[in-house]
Amino acid sequence: MKKIFIIGAVAMIFTACRPNIQVNQNPSAGPTADFSNYLAIGNSLTAGYTDGSLTVSGQLHSYPAMLFGQFALIPPPHGAVGPFIQPLLKGDWGYPGPKYILGMTYNPCNPADSSLAPIPNTGASDSVNGDYHFVSGINNNQINNVGVPGIRAVDYKVAGYALYALTSRAPYAARFYNNVYGSPNDELVHVVGNLHPTFFTMWLGANDVLGYALAGGQGDGTGNATPALLPYFYGGSDISPLVAFDSCYDLALNTAISTGASGALINIPDITSIPFFTTVPANGLKLTRQGQADTLTAIYASHGITASFNVGANYFMIQDNAGKTRQAVPGELILLSVPDTSIKCHGWGSVNAAGVPMPIPNNYVLTTDEIQNIRTATTNFNAYIKYEANIHHLAYVDMNSYFTKLASGITYDGIHYSPAFVTGGAFSLDGVHPTQRGYALIANEIIRTINSFYKSNIPSVDINQYKGVTFP
Repeated sequence: MKKIFIIGAVAMIFTACRPNIQVNQNPSAGPTADFSNYLAIGNSLTAGYTDGSLTVSGQLHSYPAMLFGQFALIPPPHGAVGPFIQPLLKGDWGYPGPKYILGMTYNPCNPADSSLAPIPNTGASDSVNGDYHFVSGINNNQINNVGVPGIRAVDYKVAGYALYALTSRAPYAARFYNNVYGSPNDELVHVVGNLHPTFFTMWLGANDVLGYALAGGQGDGTGNATPALLPYFYGGSDISPLVAFDSCYDLALNTAISTGASGALINIPDITSIPFFTTVPANGLKLTRQGQADTLTAIYASHGITASFNVGANYFMIQDNAGKTRQAVPGELILLSVPDTSIKCHGWGSVNAAGVPMPIPNNYVLTTDEIQNIRTATTNFNAYIKYEANIHHLAYVDMNSYFTKLASGITYDGIHYSPAFVTGGAFSLDGVHPTQRGYALIANEIIRTINSFYKSNIPSVDINQYKGVTFP
């Protein structure tokens, strides 16, 4: 699906590179932390997923790889010692499908109307066969990064999770899991037993709400979903029940700390603030003449639907989760996945050429109540993550608050970063996952929290040495 976006030339500055002006001398681990053996636990964000796919360059520039590099600057015996092993792919085309790149797109209603926008990678398919089983070759197949794109906290108790990865559930786990018949926690037990980590980061939980949001709230958002198949195997568009989340998160955490490791728990950002949900404005229906506005108002009135249109920006007509056609209200969100051809050529959000009402379907909309479901679940999950951090004396990285700051913009060495789609520099072309620079921002927030909690002195990452959005 094409995305609605026109890119200004000013965006080219985000491919620029500037020297880092910060100096952080005398790296140290502090009085209690030991970074010598680092393990990263998490989902797509931990794996280095970007631009709608997994690539080897994304993995090599994941935030765990960045953290390891900074931990390694600490002198022995508490600085990180390699190798830091990730289940690397063999190419950058994308796995299992092509990543997004920027390319020219054309409005089928007006071929003269063209713009740069995300399109599937048109390059050689160098990583299409990435489903080979990755074996590190050392220490009974040592792995330091067990980030699996798509995995939820509640999946950690699902036996045979990697087998379901061969279908549609999580096409990444089977690439490196030691035992595809076990659960993700069984795999974590194996990894911890091999690695004996001294420090770990754990970023789980975002997918426990993200699937519901990406589906336009079409799953169970009440927190009372029932397993779709096996115990804890919930539907991909459901919000995970809090009791199940707590139980599975606690299981994974207790596995992670079983060797006495210290670590950092990272909470869940407000996902409704990311570009996938904020790029297409709910009031994106632009009318230039009052006659247009009056006609639209009259058409909807003839169908028994109250709507008000005026010259300028108007809220789209939508279908809500009850199947009712109405006008969107402030605060409601249109998903980036909405087909722009349907809006531009077929009248979605207003009426078609025949004057028939064409509300945007509810699977491309997050209504007020659906947004509240997401935020309530996020708040509840984060409260539990903070509770776990407190009782186990672990650092608590408040990424939710950090993303709130990012929404207002963050400047690093003269370059401004924001959640703006493409031009903001922080988020990649899928509108959900960060760019390499976005992951560097995240790494620095994790480092800042670790330094504060453990009284360590880990140098920050030079954000501007990494890539943002690549322009043709």
